[in-house]
Amino acid sequence: MLIPFKDLPGDARVWIYQANKKFDEQEQEQLKADLEIFLTQWTAHGASLHAGLEIRHDRFIVIGLDQAQGAASGCSIDAQVRFIQQLEKKFDVELLDKMNVTYIQNDRVHYKPLLDFKKMAKDGAVGKKTIVFNNLVNTKEEFDEHWQVPAIESWHARFFK
Repeated sequence: MLIPFKDLPGDARVWIYQANKKFDEQEQEQLKADLEIFLTQWTAHGASLHAGLEIRHDRFIVIGLDQAQGAASGCSIDAQVRFIQQLEKKFDVELLDKMNVTYIQNDRVHYKPLLDFKKMAKDGAVGKKTIVFNNLVNTKEEFDEHWQVPAIESWHARFFK
């Protein structure tokens, strides 16, 4: 069952998929339509899951699941990953590669391989106050409060020691 992302409770589970490129307006419309179809049909052990979605900054797919209404099973999570892999092929984009960092600098969203970001931190090109996207958050509440944070307040802090 598809529900508005904003209506998900704070303890809803979230998955964040960051793209290695921006989706243009037409791609975003198609992406949202594809995601809505998937989430409408998404089930665990035959029961409909209450899920919502958002596309943020033209490159992040955020899926939220109200686990109080029904928790995701291993099979349903596998189905989600297979669906994301289909999106990767359809849109010629990487969504599952976790070895990259997305951050804000000069009011623009940037995407870099982890090693490049680490070097930028060492060279002072990004700093402790640089806003990064912490895609390791697990709940909607964490997403709302700790997804966009200064690097020093996330797992990225290790690059500034």
